[in-house]
Amino acid sequence: MNLTVRELRKLEGAPKTDLRRSLDRGMSALPSVLAALLLAIYKFAPNFPKYASNPIAYPQSDVYTVVLGMAAIGLAVSFVLSFFSARAYEKLLFKAPLYCVAFLILGAYDVATLKTGTLPLPYFPWIDRILLAMIEDRKILLDCIAHSLVLLFAGYLTGTLAGLATGIGAGWSPRIRYWIMPLMKILGPIPSTTWISIILIVASSLFAGSVFMIALGVWYPVAMSAFNGVSNVEKSNFEVARTFGVKHIGLVYKVAIPAALPSIFNGLTQGMSIACTALMVAEMLGVESGLGWYINWQRGWAEFAKMYAAVIIICLTFTAVNLVLTFVRKRMLRWQEVKP
Repeated sequence: MNLTVRELRKLEGAPKTDLRRSLDRGMSALPSVLAALLLAIYKFAPNFPKYASNPIAYPQSDVYTVVLGMAAIGLAVSFVLSFFSARAYEKLLFKAPLYCVAFLILGAYDVATLKTGTLPLPYFPWIDRILLAMIEDRKILLDCIAHSLVLLFAGYLTGTLAGLATGIGAGWSPRIRYWIMPLMKILGPIPSTTWISIILIVASSLFAGSVFMIALGVWYPVAMSAFNGVSNVEKSNFEVARTFGVKHIGLVYKVAIPAALPSIFNGLTQGMSIACTALMVAEMLGVESGLGWYINWQRGWAEFAKMYAAVIIICLTFTAVNLVLTFVRKRMLRWQEVKP
């Protein structure tokens, strides 16, 4: 159950004083103020003399200006709307500290790179150069994102299907468990990247080898979560189902699997994290496209702005993938939600 800031304060017994209300309003306005301040520092504070004296070698664009301006305007609009919507106010107040910390980090990095040169080029490009690199290489980056997602989901889905089959089978049948559990205990704890040398020799292609390595990493957590979920289903659930005429196979997909879904989704989430790590390792070791390959390529040419741009895109891409998985989990397990 998600509690709002007001509900949390009610539970904690905090009184609603005028001072508290004023502080909360100030906190909700602070992100937009910091965004505007950050924009002013970036535009009007003097740059490091080396960068300012040679604008051709060290160019600046308006990309970061636009990003900060849009952030400041969006947060200012949210602040105004918070006076008319209690839900908007609670949401803004809850996220305001995170926004403030993010802007402070951006400001500190901007000062350390562009304004003072404490973190020198080419190893530490300022934020505007990174954003500009994203725009300049957008076609290549989009192609790399597509290749990475294809490889990621090919390995993830393969490992998921194998993990569900072995985990549910081992959790349901003692005979299958007899043969599967020793294999899971031997191969499971070993990171899939350990087998890289063997995979590169045996696999018919780099793509197939990468898919296998990702699938192997996903297989174990999914299999173990499915096994634990199915084997821990209450026997009374099966007895009730039998009274309604559910047969042997029906007990598996009508009782065991639905009851084991919370445990299975824990394994799916863990498997996605392992898949993302294995994907980066696979792409950096030989796959000829993808975000990991792009990072290696740009690092070899000392294009650190483009390298950082790819790192940021990787973080955003994997975050989006995990958000989709979380959404699917909430939809399928909405019966678990506790209503106040």
